[in-house]
Amino acid sequence: MQFGIFTVGDVTTDPTNGTTPSEHDRIKAMTTIALKAEEIGLDVFATGEHHNPPFVPSSPTTMLGWIAARTERLILSTSTTLITTNDPVKIAEDFAMLQHLADGRVDLMLGRGNTGPVYPWFGQDIRQGIPLAIENYALLHRLWREDVVDWEGRFRTPLQGFTSTPRPLDGVPPFVWHGSIRSPEIAEQAAYYGDGFFANNIFWPKEHFQRLIDLYRDRWEHYGHGPRESAVVGLGGQFFMRRNSQDAAREFRPYFDNAPVYGHGPSLEEFTDQTPLTVGSPQEVIEKTLAFRDTFGDYQRQLFLVDHAGLPLKTVLEQLDLLGEDVLPVLRKEFAARRAAGVPEGPTHAARVAERNDAAEQKEGTQR
Repeated sequence: MQFGIFTVGDVTTDPTNGTTPSEHDRIKAMTTIALKAEEIGLDVFATGEHHNPPFVPSSPTTMLGWIAARTERLILSTSTTLITTNDPVKIAEDFAMLQHLADGRVDLMLGRGNTGPVYPWFGQDIRQGIPLAIENYALLHRLWREDVVDWEGRFRTPLQGFTSTPRPLDGVPPFVWHGSIRSPEIAEQAAYYGDGFFANNIFWPKEHFQRLIDLYRDRWEHYGHGPRESAVVGLGGQFFMRRNSQDAAREFRPYFDNAPVYGHGPSLEEFTDQTPLTVGSPQEVIEKTLAFRDTFGDYQRQLFLVDHAGLPLKTVLEQLDLLGEDVLPVLRKEFAARRAAGVPEGPTHAARVAERNDAAEQKEGTQR
């Protein structure tokens, strides 16, 4: 089981004192948070991709490359990379380069994004979101696996004898998660390719995401990748902790009430009841996170959003200390104890290289 954090990189005014960080301060804070993630023993740091205010992470691979140079163990990922408005050729090149720089500690989550104006900024039509996601990933998948590609589609110029460089590290492309909050077509796509499916279930009630994940598991088995329980699932989550749950609610409430996405909407109590958001003690975070397994089955990656809504860096680092000291050791132990036999571990580059080599040896043995 892999545990980590993700950031959406919002620049939001702190509602308790009216201060707003500069873009520079926010970017530097995100890198500080990533280094803290490795310090406390987390497995993954992921950054979103946005091209509009109030968000700053428009170049995820630039940020992740900086973090790669300053970490040793952390898996560097995205949440998400926009498969609809980025050129698949550039995604192939950028993430293969990052893979080499980080010695394989790289994967990525692909998604369509939820900001309509981004599409025309990059010459695309939001009404073609699903077809773009399907076609662009079909090309990206080939670019990482074929040395020379001839290709023609609807949404970009044809390729003739094209080789994406650098080639993936050790001949193994970065692992891909397909992220979705609403689209069964994306769950189908993830299952078809045998990739991971990430349900960022931080906004909607769990029943919606149960249906998406069940569809993905069923189609994973249908396409011959193994039993549905072996499908690779990731989940989102949110928390705000203090030793005393009343203190947590009192401190977090103004941030929740004014958050860019759900502020001025449902109450804090309604939102925590219907979504994975936990505002309370470390024990409450443990209990609610463990309950995700009861809802969705065994899964491989749990990412938490901790640095949004104007929370100051000092507070976020305090949250991570609580996570590392009081929550993470218990979650690791309990998820391991409850894990069903035959459920795969979270994907890593080293494990995927070993799997590829084992498969090649078995094939060679059968041909002798």
